[in-house]
Amino acid sequence: MGSILVRNVIKRKPGYLYYVDGKGNVCEAKMARGGKKKKKKR
Repeated sequence: MGSILVRNVIKRKPGYLYYVDGKGNVCEAKMARGGKKKKKKR
């Protein structure tokens, strides 16, 4: 597991996954089913 070096460097968007690639860059990828709020069941 990795460790957190710096907090709050990027502003996160809902529905995106953030990761560090092999070169050390922070990348964002759109999640297949992310960012949507669930509807309430009746």
